[in-house]
Amino acid sequence: MHPEEEKIAQAKQRWQDTTYQKVVGRFPERRAQFEATSGIPIPPITTPADVNLDYLADLGFPGEYPFTRGVQPTMYRGRFWTMRQYAGYASAEESNARYRYLLEQGQTGLSVAFDLPTQLGYDADDEMALGEVGKVGVSISCLDDMRTLFREIPLDKVSTSMTINAPAAILWAMYIAVGQEQGVEPAQLRGTTQNDILKEYVARGTYIFPPRPSMRLITDTFSYGAAHVPKWNPISISGYHIREAGSTAAQEIAFTLADGIAYVQAALDAGLDVDDFAPRLSFFFNAHNNFLEEVAKFRAARRMWARIMKERFGAQDPKSWLLRFHTQTAGSTLTAQQPMNNIVRVTLQALAAVLGGTQSLHTNSMDEALWLPTEQSVRVALRTQQLIAHESGVADAVDPLGGAYLIEQLTNELEARANAYIETIDEMGGATAAVEQGYMQAEIADAAYRAQQAIERGEQVIVGVNKFQEEEEKVALEQLKVDPAIEAQQREHLAQIRAERDAARAATALTAIERAAKEATAPMMPLFVEAVKADCTLGEICGVLRQIWGEYQPKVIL
Repeated sequence: MHPEEEKIAQAKQRWQDTTYQKVVGRFPERRAQFEATSGIPIPPITTPADVNLDYLADLGFPGEYPFTRGVQPTMYRGRFWTMRQYAGYASAEESNARYRYLLEQGQTGLSVAFDLPTQLGYDADDEMALGEVGKVGVSISCLDDMRTLFREIPLDKVSTSMTINAPAAILWAMYIAVGQEQGVEPAQLRGTTQNDILKEYVARGTYIFPPRPSMRLITDTFSYGAAHVPKWNPISISGYHIREAGSTAAQEIAFTLADGIAYVQAALDAGLDVDDFAPRLSFFFNAHNNFLEEVAKFRAARRMWARIMKERFGAQDPKSWLLRFHTQTAGSTLTAQQPMNNIVRVTLQALAAVLGGTQSLHTNSMDEALWLPTEQSVRVALRTQQLIAHESGVADAVDPLGGAYLIEQLTNELEARANAYIETIDEMGGATAAVEQGYMQAEIADAAYRAQQAIERGEQVIVGVNKFQEEEEKVALEQLKVDPAIEAQQREHLAQIRAERDAARAATALTAIERAAKEATAPMMPLFVEAVKADCTLGEICGVLRQIWGEYQPKVIL
């Protein structure tokens, strides 16, 4: 230990034994042990002597390796993060109106929420879609739906994020086709498809095909994007849903980056060069309640990914080392009780994301624990971001919490714990093998169970739920309701599309997909683009792939 650090350590010990202990002896602290969600102890104070830190190797400077302090040299001093509110419900017409409203209110990027049938590759007129059309997102079954969704929205002027996974390549093909109809070439399109199937098996459940063919679809989008849509992020490797399923912050980092490692390795195994696709990889994280841990989480993930790409995969392009990420505030923390409290929760979570260096942000609406958000509640959520950006001052400095002793200690500890998980996953054969063996699912389930026990024992306070309750809840909020007639309208629309399309062209396109699916390495994306232009529906295309590849059956976790 450096002499100055030794001096500080001795002074801290004196303070603990005297000044601190005198007060604790008279007024005991609220808990015997304070911990972050990952089980990391939170000491009363942290000093330079407590932090094992090589400033240049571990922190460095913003915009430079290892990017702990941010991926951009100026961060928000140049421009703010993209304010991208997740939205979509009912029909393409209604969702289009919501998107145009949000853009008028100052939103700077679009984020599409699809309904459950779309996420699972079913058309709106499929019997599996009964009662679910348009309920939790917009119903998109064919190219005409996508055309309507982006009517009067110039795709060369906005960036669009699409939360779609198992059928992501097909929805992306529709978006590309709509852009071309607008006169926008694929090379001009900007945005992201989530396209992260591994986390679906682990945490979310909207999978269709088994892991191996699903990974083939993903690497195919990497190749197609690098060649034709260079400004598009073909994947958003997502920790968000892992955290929503109950993981700790350390598990969120570890399992997300382990999935990222699997995608990179799969692309390399398919013959791609790492620096051809890695610069367009993006990530998606949760902003949860433990404020300081969350700030440290983003910093640790950024540093870990830079080292993984440079040291493990030998990437040469500095852009390949960047962990660029979108953040959404934690839906699982929203409460139906006293819903106005959710505004405060979301504000703290959004602030953590900004202080952690996010590139784009969605803030949840106060009423989402009750129903789909209304225009009023969405506006408040967007204004929350705008207030942080324009009034708080936190965007005026690059990495304003960098160097704070506790933040750096938490960053180091989260990195160490996440690396330990990744080592275990590597020993199992990687993330795909770990998913197939149920390892990550079991770890998340255990963490979720422990967290729920803490809530039920009252050790973790949820304001308005297990403390500070009100006897009679009166929710005086407007409710957004989806008209059930949307389902019948979509059925009629699809019947018309099938009746009026060139049947021979559609059949030829589906046959080409069937042949390619039977081969190990045949490119799929060009065939999807041709198929949607021929008015083949999402369900028809996924149906062909289901016949060839089958459907995933999850491992039972007890």
